[in-house]
Amino acid sequence: MPANLPPEAKAKLAKYSDARSVEEKIQALEEFISAVPKHKGTENLLLWARRRLAELREELEEKRKRRVGGGPSFFVEKSGAGQAVLIGPPNSGKSSILAALTNAKPEVADYPFTTRMPRAGMLPYEDIQFQIVDTPPLLPGSGSSVNNRVLGLARNADAIILVFSLDDPNLVETIDAVVREVEDRGIVITRRRGLARIMKSREVTGVRIEGPGRLTDATEDDVRRLLSQYRIYNAIVYIEGDVSLDDVESAVYINLVRKPALAILNKADLPGAREAAEPAVKRLGEIGIDTIVASALRGDGLGEIAPRLFRMLDIVRVYTKQPNKEPDKDPLVLHRGSTVMDVAKHIHKDLVRRFKYARVWGKSVKYPGQRVGPEHVVEDGDIVEIHVR
Repeated sequence: MPANLPPEAKAKLAKYSDARSVEEKIQALEEFISAVPKHKGTENLLLWARRRLAELREELEEKRKRRVGGGPSFFVEKSGAGQAVLIGPPNSGKSSILAALTNAKPEVADYPFTTRMPRAGMLPYEDIQFQIVDTPPLLPGSGSSVNNRVLGLARNADAIILVFSLDDPNLVETIDAVVREVEDRGIVITRRRGLARIMKSREVTGVRIEGPGRLTDATEDDVRRLLSQYRIYNAIVYIEGDVSLDDVESAVYINLVRKPALAILNKADLPGAREAAEPAVKRLGEIGIDTIVASALRGDGLGEIAPRLFRMLDIVRVYTKQPNKEPDKDPLVLHRGSTVMDVAKHIHKDLVRRFKYARVWGKSVKYPGQRVGPEHVVEDGDIVEIHVR
């Protein structure tokens, strides 16, 4: 994507990055597109800019609809322990999977584009629920406005479930096209050689490199000089894997987000489906996406989805209790690595201010009711009793 932009175009991009409102971002991006020279080296950059402009215009229209109540909204408010969005090409069976997994009753038919708006249902898993969202079909490479909306939902979700049909004669090619469409929008779902994210912050002085990755063809000073051309002087550059200077520059244009992803190869009930699944499973494994071979009609493989989601989302359930009382039956759902203080924050802000100590029962302690401090890391299934001053 880096295209040796002239200073005027870099200044316009900096204006876009600094814009706060959707309206300001639209104006800045329009100015940026007009300032970018049109040649082979800028084709991908202009493609990104035009896609992003279309997304922003649709976002503005969505906000207008919600404000005036003018028609249904594409936005789906999150619910449950995590939100997973179903994405796939026409006739992959997303609606059938939603109906089989949840209490939702979407329209299901054997012709494409039955689903025109998102529809959500709740998938039970032990004592929690996951929200599953069905979406209209994705059309890779089409530039469709529906693609923008679907991938906007995916960017906001906690996880992505790709759905493909085992009766697709070009299944491997379809997988590659869908994955490419998702990742072209800055949603990383595969193992990549390198990934960089730029997080501008007034609380950071200068440019700081963080993360488990390494720079392959540049020094930290090279990164600082590059970002200064885009008027980025105070930021954290978070890197994963082997990251080049081009990767860092691409991160100026695209706000990359990493989402855990699972693929479902649907219609395993059809004749020859198991044989058709082999190359698809192999391809998905090569790009780093776990796969379930399933049948929405017979229920094959559907029982694996909730446990996989639980692991993918990397969450833990913590049960709170008051002294001399039974633990609450409904758990708090927290990210793995959360502490007792995080538990206190979720309950009430006064507990943080008045925190004295906690007692914990569960896998994270050596014995039941162990007394711990605020930085103690909780595990799934722990019971936490907080004592205050």
